[in-house]
Amino acid sequence: MVRKKGSLILCGAFLFVTWNALLLLYLWGRPPIGRLGEGGGAEPGGKEEWGVGRGKGVNLAGEVIRLAEEVELQLENQKKLLKQIESHRAVWARQKDVGKRETDDLKEVEEVVAQPLKTLLPLKNSVDQTEQKHTQKPVQTVAPGSNLEKHRTTEIKEDTLENNKMTTSASSPEVVIPILVIACDRVTVKRSLDRLIQYRPSPELYPIIVSQDCGHAETARVIGSYGDQVTHISQPDLSDIKVRPEHRKFQGYYKIARHYRWALNQVFNTLSHSNVVIVEDDLEVAPDFFEYFRALHPILHSDSTLWCVSAWNDNGRDALVDPSKAELLYRTDFFPGLGWMLLKEMWEELEPKWPSAFWDDWMRQPEQRKDRSCIRPEISRTITFGRKGVSLGQFFDQYLRYIKLNTEFVPFTKQDLSYLLKEKYEEKFIKEVYSAPLVKIEDLQQGGSLRGPGPYRVQYSSRDSFKVFARNLGVMDDLKSGVPRTGYRGIVSFLYRGRRVFLAPPEGWTQYDISWS
Repeated sequence: MVRKKGSLILCGAFLFVTWNALLLLYLWGRPPIGRLGEGGGAEPGGKEEWGVGRGKGVNLAGEVIRLAEEVELQLENQKKLLKQIESHRAVWARQKDVGKRETDDLKEVEEVVAQPLKTLLPLKNSVDQTEQKHTQKPVQTVAPGSNLEKHRTTEIKEDTLENNKMTTSASSPEVVIPILVIACDRVTVKRSLDRLIQYRPSPELYPIIVSQDCGHAETARVIGSYGDQVTHISQPDLSDIKVRPEHRKFQGYYKIARHYRWALNQVFNTLSHSNVVIVEDDLEVAPDFFEYFRALHPILHSDSTLWCVSAWNDNGRDALVDPSKAELLYRTDFFPGLGWMLLKEMWEELEPKWPSAFWDDWMRQPEQRKDRSCIRPEISRTITFGRKGVSLGQFFDQYLRYIKLNTEFVPFTKQDLSYLLKEKYEEKFIKEVYSAPLVKIEDLQQGGSLRGPGPYRVQYSSRDSFKVFARNLGVMDDLKSGVPRTGYRGIVSFLYRGRRVFLAPPEGWTQYDISWS
């Protein structure tokens, strides 16, 4: 841009000089100037010809002196203009504001171009001086108002727009994040849909797709009552699935896996979305549910060591989370589910080998996880109100009904979440865990010898010791493929009686032991 501005300045200066040279040549080449008198003009050979006129002619010496004085005056004016151009050139090169710099350039060039129109006497000597300075780069003169000048103005405007693109973020369309609601025969899906619609910032950016299995008419009427606020699709295959005799009682799990596969194919292949957030018909969402996934979408998309974002904390009971840290997020090796984001690329990996049943535990196997992690919050952005289901209330009465739902809106999209990227996260998190004082469970339970809110570390070394410590501290003690719920590199983080605690394996942990399941 500096080179373009230099060319623009030279163009203006050369235009100024050329205009004056043309005027000078015109004045020198025209007939002698007479003085208005009786003859009515200065015709060649007439009585009023220069130097002839019965004493009334113009004094040639005086006229030459007058012309010389005007030439000298105009020469000084031109020197001043050239100095101004050179000084402004240096200033423009230092300016950071591209838009302002170009505006100043145009104003200066306009002044240079306009100057000849105000001048009557040319400066021939200045033409020679200026040409000697700028012979290296001839500049095409442009007549004011010509097509060439309009073309040049258009180029300047295009350059300005290009520079503005470099200094501001590109205004590309926002990513659409569809919400897929998996439904069956719960009319209480209304509670879930009411909250989704209440907190949804934009129907265009967050289309709600309700996929219904089971063919339950009353549930279908509830979903239909929302009209065009949601898209209602129905699983076409409602038949029973042939299973082994010992798995007949698990028929519901087989149908759920089949429904998930069909619904996700609808979202990604039929509706052509690039991502999806999956919730079930018994989940209620938090006020910042959409903000949470909007902010974490770029992190999930850019970090290949992540494969999902979840709104759920398995150990998110009221007493186990810090209510003052609603913005706190973690990486976890345990697939949480219960309100989670999946990218199309990941579905293309999973779909060909999708299981016939127990899809969530299948996701937790090392063959699918491939050492990848999910993001999960300190305080859950979903809660479940569905005690009735194929799991017959497993964990609901003991754990799930006590999960705390976040009520404070956190502006995640305005925060720097790059700390969740693998290298940054591990460096800080691992250091924090293993620099924490190592204590016994009795110390935490009695609390007398501990000072401050922690963090403190409790160390386990086997499957059995983990289960004993987890039960005594109130966190979930089950493991899937050797991974504890909410665990990251084997570490489970939670509050115990107001103190931060890390239930962790010995330092130097390398991998999970699937025999611990």
